[in-house]
Amino acid sequence: MFLPAVFGIKSSGLNLAANLVILFLVVVWLALIYWTYADARRRIADPMLVGCATAASLFPFVGTIVYMIVRPPEYMEDVRERELEMQTAEARLTQLGYQLCPHCDAEVEKDFLRCPNCLRKLKDPCRTCGKPLDPNWKICPFCESEVGSLAPAPRRARRRRETPPATAPTAASSSAEPPAAGQPQIT
Repeated sequence: MFLPAVFGIKSSGLNLAANLVILFLVVVWLALIYWTYADARRRIADPMLVGCATAASLFPFVGTIVYMIVRPPEYMEDVRERELEMQTAEARLTQLGYQLCPHCDAEVEKDFLRCPNCLRKLKDPCRTCGKPLDPNWKICPFCESEVGSLAPAPRRARRRRETPPATAPTAASSSAEPPAAGQPQIT
């Protein structure tokens, strides 16, 4: 069988080698197209983007290299698995009785009254038994006493400053009055 000369090579041995190299490159190119398609299906959820990635790989070698640069870093299975692991870890923490402080995100137990990390108040104690109470509860589930509204801490009474009767000051009377204690006298 006579094959046409490739690149002007007239030697049958060299012509066969050139044809084999071209055949090898075409097979590698088709394998890269299939690999791009299979990899895109595992990494990308949108079928339109999978088609675009496969179409880009039709450009010999360059398309696959571009796809490798812009492809998502993780497989969809790995993302789902990581999210599932995070959900199970959170569920395990809640079963153990741990919660997160709403202020500093430190782990706190259900019966903590204050966060040991930021010292903020988490719950109020029952007046009768001292157990921690949820703010939404109407009665204490431990001693059955009514919670009611918690009385605010007693405030210290402030002294009122006594003000002199309201009189309009005049220029003569204001200059004749002696200055208050601790203030320098202006002359």
